Amino acid sequence: MFSYTVFDTSLCRIVLVGNENGLTNLHMDTGEGRRSLVIKDSWTRSPGLFRDIRKQIEEYLEGTRKVFSVPLNPLGTPFQKKVWQVLGDIPYGEVRTYKEVATSLGNPNGARAVGMAAANNPIPVIIPCHRVVGTNGSLTGFAFGLGIKQALLDTEQQDL
Repeated sequence: MFSYTVFDTSLCRIVLVGNENGLTNLHMDTGEGRRSLVIKDSWTRSPGLFRDIRKQIEEYLEGTRKVFSVPLNPLGTPFQKKVWQVLGDIPYGEVRTYKEVATSLGNPNGARAVGMAAANNPIPVIIPCHRVVGTNGSLTGFAFGLGIKQALLDTEQQDL
């Protein structure tokens, strides 16, 4: 059984979805990008269940939280989960290139595959795919739009 909540932040509206095993989705309603989320009739609206996760997200956006402590249950392929694990290890305020992530996984030619896995990350912000950039440092895509990717990177730079 899945539960969800919806709330507004300083950047956008966020939808959290999860089950007894942890958070499965974090959707950012930015009005940009190519990702959408439909709340299913079978899901239960449970704001209280997500209270701590919401608080952590708000603290992150305020610049007072650098590390999340959230049980995660992202649904994906074994390869995607490996990529998401590496993304989760990128420290706050730092970036990596798609090639660097691919190399850390043992495949220096796998930047495109890493990009596809990052594009399908169901829990952005907490699994920080926004911290991955092109080889030349350019913002090369974000499922919720480049504007929000830049805003997230700017949030992390304000304290450094």
